[in-house]
Formats: sequence, structure tokens, C-alpha cells
Amino acid sequence: MSAGRLHIALERRLRNCGNVETLGVRPNFSDYSDQERDLICRAPKIYYPSTFYADMFAAMGKPIFPSVHTYRFVQDKIRQTAMFDLAGIPTPRTRTFYGRRIRDRILSSFDFPMVGKIPRGSALGRGVFLLEDEKDLDRYLELPRPAYIQEYLPVDRDMRIVVIGGRIVCAYWRIAHAGEFRTNLGQKGRLSLDPVASGAAELALHTAKVCGWDDVGLDICGHGTNLYVLEANMKYGRQGLVAAGIDYSQMMEEMIEKGWI
Repeated sequence: MSAGRLHIALERRLRNCGNVETLGVRPNFSDYSDQERDLICRAPKIYYPSTFYADMFAAMGKPIFPSVHTYRFVQDKIRQTAMFDLAGIPTPRTRTFYGRRIRDRILSSFDFPMVGKIPRGSALGRGVFLLEDEKDLDRYLELPRPAYIQEYLPVDRDMRIVVIGGRIVCAYWRIAHAGEFRTNLGQKGRLSLDPVASGAAELALHTAKVCGWDDVGLDICGHGTNLYVLEANMKYGRQGLVAAGIDYSQMMEEMIEKGWI
């Protein structure tokens, strides 16, 4: 390990940070060299240990960043929704449907239009469908189950607020492309650095804190006079940081040195 590199990471998120040695994620712990294993064992904290190793390090009492709670909710909308309900976080009305007679139970619980999502593993707006009638619903139900249904809020924009180490590092609007209900930048959405809605920053900080997520991009929308958390993204893109002129690697170096993460 070269001089000045005092911190250890496994995933590659911090590979351009001058004060971090990134070792990579190996499928077997024995794949690390003796020197690397010694670095991991002696490190006071492991940064970005990966979903694979996060639970193991946490079980051993080894401090990690992000938190094990952050890893446990990655790309799992069902668990996120349950957490929001438990913590009293405002969200659009959402239900997960299992078992038989799903179609009838959905129709008795929601009116059209509604939103159907692939609840696990989807990102970038893929796996999100606007269901405007029964034909749309039937096509959605051909996908692998469970069915994850959310009330449709007629908004053309939402906010992405990135919280790292209990601090907001970036906040911006995502505005849907004409004719598209999804605001994701991967679905031709447009980014705006106009100030986010009043109360959105406080809601993002509160949500991250009560859920135990210390590196997360929270999607929040306003409808009427209310704010709603749509979902949490632990693998968020960095377009907003780039647009805001933020050097991600430099920011993370500083946060590590200041002991914020």
C-alpha cells in the first residue's frame, strides 16, 4: 500500500480517491493475498464492502460504510415500502400482491391509472409501467410475480436528493420527457438544479436517518400540498453531481478525512 493511502475499500466506488486503497471484491476471501487479508482485518473501517461481505463484516463487529442497513435495501422496493410504512414515511399508496386471484385483488384495491413495478432488481426507470386499463394490467401480470402496485400521482417531475453520511451533498429536479411519465434520466428525463421544494431536504434527511441509510439517493415528489418518498436508490447515478460541479472523488476524500463517513 502506497504512502498516504490509509483507508481500505472493496468495491470500486472510491478507486479515484487518493486516500483509499481499493482491493476489489473477491468471491472467496481466500482469493485475497496474505497482505490484503491483513489490511482488511486491521482496517478500522471497510468502505463499500459489497452486498456479499457487508453482512459478514457487520456480524464480526467490523465498522463498514455504507451501513449494513443500506446494503440490505438495495433495489428491493418491497422491503423499502415496508420500511416506509413502519417508520411513518409518507409514500404513495402501495401494495404487494402474492398468491392467487391477484388480478381481482388489484382491481378491488386500485383504480386506473395505476403504476406497476418490477419490485426487485430494476433500476433506471426500467421495470416501471403506467397501467391505464385492464389490458395494460394483464400485460404487466405476465411478468414474474409478486405484483407491486402503486397509486399514480399525475406529476411531471420529482426530486433526487443524495444523502451521504447524514448530509445532503446534492439535490436536483428530474423532469419527465414529453409524453413520458417516468422522470428517470435514463428515460430521457431532464435535470434541473433549481432549488428543490420546501421541506424536501428535511424529509430526505429524516428518511435516511430513520431507515439507517447513510449513502442513498432518495426520490421525492410533491403532489398537492404533500411530499412523498417514491423510493430509495443505493446505486444512484452521478449526473446530478457532475451538473452541480461536484468532484465526487474529492468530496469523498474530504468526507473520509473529516470522519463524516
